[in-house]
Amino acid sequence: MYNYRPQNQFGPPKQKWFVMKVNGEGTVEVRPDSASVNLGVITENKELIAAQKENTKKSTSVINSLVSQGISHERIKTFDYRIDSDYDYIEGKQIFRGYKVTNILQVKIEDLSIVGKVVDEAVQSGVNYVSNVHFTVKNKDLYYKQALQLAINDCIEKAKTIGSTLNVHLIPTPSLIVESGTTVQPLTHQPETLVKGISSTQFEPGQIEVKANIMAEFQYLPAQ
Repeated sequence: MYNYRPQNQFGPPKQKWFVMKVNGEGTVEVRPDSASVNLGVITENKELIAAQKENTKKSTSVINSLVSQGISHERIKTFDYRIDSDYDYIEGKQIFRGYKVTNILQVKIEDLSIVGKVVDEAVQSGVNYVSNVHFTVKNKDLYYKQALQLAINDCIEKAKTIGSTLNVHLIPTPSLIVESGTTVQPLTHQPETLVKGISSTQFEPGQIEVKANIMAEFQYLPAQ
């Protein structure tokens, strides 16, 4: 939070200044320049070792596929790895069905034109679960500062409108600014399970909204 309050008091001495509080918002729409996606390999087998071996083999194939498309190992990380026991319930009885091994990789992609291709080839290589296709921007600070300027201007224009409507003498420079923070609304596609055979997957990045919100105080005198 950033507070700004001038040291000097406005207005003539002995005259009481009133305070007007105004909220301002600034929004900048930005085209995403990076993406991330979770690619999962889920294997099932009655034998745990067999399920693990199959999962490792398919996961390695997926990683090799990603690297072959120019995605470095630094942009591939394990998001989740777990082993679950699966059961069927028949006539109220719990019957062991086998083991399920889940290995989910989080992949960061800078070339948005290949997101669909990356997903398709990953599915061909053994991925059977895709989730959290997430588009964002790398330089959030730059766009936030632009949104912050808009928020300040929004406050000033609102204060001028209020002052003009009430016919008061307004000091147009805020005596106090409180920064409420930033909001970045990334675009996320809902999780979905993919099976082999799906191809030419299309993902549209759209626009991301970067918002800034502030509260400002202005000093004013009633009309004489």
